[in-house]
Parts: sequence; structure tokens; C-alpha cells
Amino acid sequence: MVPNETRVNKVTAEVSEAISLIGNQFAIQGEYVEGHEIESGHINTTYMATYESPDGVRYRYILQRINQNVFKNPLAVMRNVECVTRHINWKVLRVKKDLGGQTLNLYPGRGGRFWVEGPNGGIWRCYNCIEGCQTYDVVENTRQAYQAARAFGSFQDLVSDLPASELEETIPGFHDTPQRFQRLMQVADEDPLGRLESVRSEFEFIQSREGITGVLLKLHQEGKIPERVTHNDTKINNVMIDTETDAAVCVIDLDTVMPGLSLYDFGDLVRSAVSPAEEDERDLSKVQMRMPIYEALVEGYLDAAGDFLNDMEVDHLAFSGKLITLEIGIRFLTDYLEGDVYFKTQREQHNLDRARTQLTLVARIEEQEEAMVKFAQKVRRGRK
Repeated sequence: MVPNETRVNKVTAEVSEAISLIGNQFAIQGEYVEGHEIESGHINTTYMATYESPDGVRYRYILQRINQNVFKNPLAVMRNVECVTRHINWKVLRVKKDLGGQTLNLYPGRGGRFWVEGPNGGIWRCYNCIEGCQTYDVVENTRQAYQAARAFGSFQDLVSDLPASELEETIPGFHDTPQRFQRLMQVADEDPLGRLESVRSEFEFIQSREGITGVLLKLHQEGKIPERVTHNDTKINNVMIDTETDAAVCVIDLDTVMPGLSLYDFGDLVRSAVSPAEEDERDLSKVQMRMPIYEALVEGYLDAAGDFLNDMEVDHLAFSGKLITLEIGIRFLTDYLEGDVYFKTQREQHNLDRARTQLTLVARIEEQEEAMVKFAQKVRRGRK
């Protein structure tokens, strides 16, 4: 995998001072030395702050402002993150006698809460910086796929005994695919920027698949798939990978942890891992469904989570990859039609490029879906 080595940027003296003011509100060691911006993710503002202790040792911390345009109730986000990290740390400490880097750790503010208000407003939190690790955007081999899937499966396993009712739904309808579909229809009907005609083929591709959008929700309503605590953003770049061993160390980006379906998580993992193309790749010939990568994902995920998943969940692993890929394509296309108001963009038509890669991947998954289903069932039989 190619690591995200270019995503830490220098900041101006004014921004550095603001980072210092925020960081000094948290109970962390030493004196502020410097800060850098981390360009990761589409949503939050993130900085890395370096502090030096009296004995000259330097420590790095992650300071992050919650995007309140996306998370309307940032304190609910923080309550969920606190609940999940506390639960996982307690379980890991009880079993392994050390935390082992298996989850992020929040640092308290000097007032005792795990968040502070920034000098210009906003809710900020401070995480430990997990050293010796990198995140990656594209999986290049089956070992990396297996490790990432095992990490998310382990995360779900660690919270499998945490009642979903203890968490709040911070983004209502986040993976309500029928609702996402209807929102796209509404925006397309309004066509506020006159962009619909230029994306007619993508729009019709989505329209023709309306029938699959409610499958998982129907299974849940029928009691065949249970509600669980889920991550809800299992992109491959939300797993920290050890730079020396290539082993998964920690799942990050916990803002969307809330009640959900396990298949949401596995589906998004498939979406982000099986293709060698970047999420915003313009050359759609590079978008592929790599069966060996999918097989490694299934094996890693079931090795970690197979003991608590039921047969219906396993039977729909392949389908979930198709559905969540379609859902994300719907969201990118909706944002493009609305004028790029949700996801961060770096160029014109960025969200359209993202939508096209997702929809192309849906088509590639459909070509191999039958074989994908059979493989997951074979792995499940082998575990019994």
C-alpha cells in the first residue's frame, strides 16, 4: 500500500498559536513546540501538536474539531466516543493487562470533560497519536486486506456485548439507503444548479437499482439481522497499520460509532478495499473488483467477528458491499447536484468523480456477486 505520507502540512504562525491555545486546555504533558495540519477525511479539521516534556522527550497529540455542520449534536458524538473507547479499553485491559493500542484514547480537558471549546468556538477533543503507524487509501495485497478486515471485525467483537441502546444516533438515517435514494430524487427534481442533464447516465444507473435499497432494513425489521454497535465508516484509511510489520494496530475515526447493522461496516470495507483505484479516480478503467482481496476481507472479518454473526449476516456480506457502494455513490452524486455542500472537495467535479468510481464499482461487484456469496458461505461452513 502507498501510505498517506504527504498529508501533514505546515501551518501559519497564527494557526500554530491557535493550536497551542487549544492543546493547552487539555491535560497533556510538556510545553507546546509546533503544530501541523493533517489532511485526512472529508469532514473534520485535524491537527497534530507536538509537546516537549521537562526531560526533553517530545510527545505528539491529535487535536480535532468536530464539524458541527455534519454532526448537529457534537456532545452526543463525544458521549458515544467516550462510551466505546472506555468499554474497549476496559475489555482489553482485563484480558491482556495492557491497552495494546487497540483503540484511541481521549485526553481530558483541564476542566475534567473530554472536550473543550476552541478560542473561536467549536468542540475540540484530544487523542493519543499512535506512533509507528500509517494509514493507506488503497490496498495492494491480500495480507493488508486481511489485517484491515480483522481490525474492524475485532472492533465489532469488542463492542458486541455493549448494548446499542447505550449509544445515540448522531446522524439519523445515516445508512438508510432508501432515504438516501429519495433525497437524490428530490434534489434531482429541484436541480438547483442545472447539473442533472450532465449526469443523466449516472442518475439512471441509480434509478434502476431502487429495488435493492431497502433489503437490509427489511431484514432488520423482520428480526433476521440484529442491531449492533457499529463503526459506520470502515474505509481502509480508518485503520492504522504498523509501518514495520504491516499489521493492523488500531481502528480510528469513531465519530459515526452508533447503533447500526454489522453489514453496514463490512459493506463499506468492501467498497473501500476491493478496487485498486482511488476513491476519486477519473480513469474508470482502473476501477475493478479484485476477488482475492474480497476473499481476504471475508477471511479476516470472519476470523475476528465470526463467533457472534448470524447466518443471515454472513449470507449478505457480498450484497452489503454492493449496497453500501451504491449508497455512497448516491451521496456523492446528491452532493454534486446540490453544489458540494457536504463533502470537502479539492477540484471542480470532485464529487462527481467520486460518484462515478462508486457506481462503476457497483457494476463490477454485480459481475462477480454470485461467486462472492458462495465464498463467504464456504468460509462460514469451514468455521463450524
